[in-house]
Amino acid sequence: MENIKTAYIGTYTREEGHVDGEAQGIYTIYQEPESGSLRFGTTVAEITNPSFVKVSGDGENLYAVSELGGGGEEAGFIHSFRIKEDQALEELNKLSTESTAPCHVALDRTGRYVFAANYMGGVVMMYKRQEDGSLEKQQRIDLENPEGSHAHSVTLSKDNKYAYIADLGNDKIFIYNFNAEAGELTPNEQVSVALEEGAGPRHFTLFEEQGTAYSINELNSSVTVFRKTESGGLEIIQKISALPEDFTERNSAADIHLHPSGKFLYTSNRGHNSIAAFKVGEDGKLTTLDFYSTDGRTPRNFAIGPEGKFLYVANQDSNDITIFNIDQKTGELVQKLPNFGLKTPVCIEFVRLNNSD
Repeated sequence: MENIKTAYIGTYTREEGHVDGEAQGIYTIYQEPESGSLRFGTTVAEITNPSFVKVSGDGENLYAVSELGGGGEEAGFIHSFRIKEDQALEELNKLSTESTAPCHVALDRTGRYVFAANYMGGVVMMYKRQEDGSLEKQQRIDLENPEGSHAHSVTLSKDNKYAYIADLGNDKIFIYNFNAEAGELTPNEQVSVALEEGAGPRHFTLFEEQGTAYSINELNSSVTVFRKTESGGLEIIQKISALPEDFTERNSAADIHLHPSGKFLYTSNRGHNSIAAFKVGEDGKLTTLDFYSTDGRTPRNFAIGPEGKFLYVANQDSNDITIFNIDQKTGELVQKLPNFGLKTPVCIEFVRLNNSD
């Protein structure tokens, strides 16, 4: 049992216009690391629409947004939990995200600060993590064009000096300097980098060792590749499609992750219902490898297992998780196991100690 890995699954629990949520809240699942197979644990928190969950680097706490965006709610929430020895969750507190439809959670590299991005209203919140893991408000960031803004993620640089906010509505990545001692975000000298109109940047990842970064763009199903400057700025060096050339139906891209080796990058497609695989060149630019069906509908967030051997995809609308083996030499994905059934999964978060990615 000691090699079994734990993951927490964020879900939708009710109808939100874009989804018929059928789950009860946050679930645990357990991974057998040799075969990659999964087994169900239990429901560990019954909260509304925990669509994104994040475990702290010390493994002591879990933070989850409650994505409220309709039904008359004034705002969404972020919940803080203590992780018990049996992986159960004890709720510590919940705070308003001061806008609606919070959809992403991140921690800084010290583990002292937690960030929540609201899809509506142009608001990103920063909270200070207390000794017991509960949260208190630290800073509110108001982005430009709040009526059109759709902040979708916050990503911290490895040196903890910069924060990048992907704003789907404004077609921009906003760049902030981060001072962990003061607990403060201030605009970088390069306030933002603009993507092409209608791109819709959603999630963002950094490859610090190579000095590059990548944005998955929801609306035009593309990946933008950036060169990261010494001052934290971003320069666009490539744009590449996340879809096959012959696919002409409706699609919206969702998530993006680098393989731990840095050799491969993967993105998810809702509509084409696939994972796109890319080879990462020595200059950080991408070459398309292939597209792999998830045998499910509406793949949202996905996760590469802690050992880097398996890739797990949350298929929101087919109520299951796809399990892929990753070829460590080629980056190819092979599906050897049937999809694992689970109600309305949208986020997969493995417990990874001392790792805030």
